[in-house]
Amino acid sequence: MLDSVRQFIEEHNLFSIENDSVLVAVSGGLDSVVLLDVLHRLGVQVAVAHCHFGLRGEDADADEQFVRKLAKQYGLPYFAEFFQTKEFAEQEGISTQMAARFLRYRWFEQVRATQGLAYIATAHHQRDQAETMLLNLTHGTGLAGLHGIQAKNGLVVRPLMGLGRDDLHEYLVERGLRWREDDSNDSPVYQRNLLRIEVLPVLREINPNLDQTMHGTAERVGGAEEIVRRYVEDTTAQARRDEAEVTYLNIATLQKTAATTLVLHEMLRPFGFSWLMVKDIVAAFPGESGRRFDSPTHRLVKDRENLVITPRRLTQFGTFQLAAGQTDLLADGMRLKAELHDDAKHFIIPRSKSTAALDADKIKFPLTLRKWQEGDWFMPLGMKGKKLLSDFLIDQKVPLNLKDDVRVLTSADGKICWVVGWRVDDRFKVEETTERVLTVQRM
Repeated sequence: MLDSVRQFIEEHNLFSIENDSVLVAVSGGLDSVVLLDVLHRLGVQVAVAHCHFGLRGEDADADEQFVRKLAKQYGLPYFAEFFQTKEFAEQEGISTQMAARFLRYRWFEQVRATQGLAYIATAHHQRDQAETMLLNLTHGTGLAGLHGIQAKNGLVVRPLMGLGRDDLHEYLVERGLRWREDDSNDSPVYQRNLLRIEVLPVLREINPNLDQTMHGTAERVGGAEEIVRRYVEDTTAQARRDEAEVTYLNIATLQKTAATTLVLHEMLRPFGFSWLMVKDIVAAFPGESGRRFDSPTHRLVKDRENLVITPRRLTQFGTFQLAAGQTDLLADGMRLKAELHDDAKHFIIPRSKSTAALDADKIKFPLTLRKWQEGDWFMPLGMKGKKLLSDFLIDQKVPLNLKDDVRVLTSADGKICWVVGWRVDDRFKVEETTERVLTVQRM
């Protein structure tokens, strides 16, 4: 079996057996005891990590003592952590299993980093992979869930993924190794255990080589996922445009893609949009502009040519003032930087929409930054007449979710000096007679 594990490590480029150090997660169960013994015999430089989740009383205490002695027997560095798992789960509003997973992997990474180790190794094998794939399929999943547990995920490696549970048991018996049984693995309270005890035995009657078959399927799905990932990257490069806190996705480009809903779901995954919501977004492509969709973190508006994505504002924008001589104003995540230029004759007006150049002597301080309101009007640069700001935004084809975030900078007399990021008011423009210029830049 040593040769099989060595070959698997090399074929999947998990780590260098000769050069890399590995933190091995050891619970004391059969799988992790085998993993530790195999890596030690292969000559890998390893350290042992054990998690005590505070869930099984004296049994958990005995597990920790067992693993501690095991590490001493091999002459290896040993690290243990005692978690208050139930309390953490209640605090975060998650299941105990999810809490345990989060706590252990966070702690593993802390130990790995502080001890200067290269990788974290866990004892997952083909049967674990089959269970995960079926559990994900039961709940509903995409390609990532269908390939189950990966042999390598970042700095976490699974050297036993090419082996079945029977292989591990046979090795353990041959080596005369001792291990600890975890009674909670037989409790049908947990979904994974129910799947293992009730469902998988039936499937193995149909296919005795189920674990190996699922492993092969996982490898093929993993390859398909890589193809999709590259296709999504290429499509994203063509369709996506990013500006300050705004992402635009071109609808026409998306409509030309194969499996548009799948591709868009992958593109919108970082913004928190679910599969069902993405289906509704794609269905809205032929419809009128202004359709809005909200994820927990972002807002998407279907505009004329683009999907426009912005962060959701969890607090209403208030009123903030910039006093004379003040250079910085921070307001609900927006930062303005003001600078006074005394020599207007040699001043070059910036071309960027993110910077306003104003006649400093026409301004009355303090300047006020606020959200635009219905009824606001100003005189857009280049025009002599008034224009309602609402009409200006329509003319500029500003998407609905960007309209909500438009701010105006007003003089102390209430006149709008600048529609931030869009247009300076003509009354405050820099002219030949201007002596001093105030620039205000959105950072």
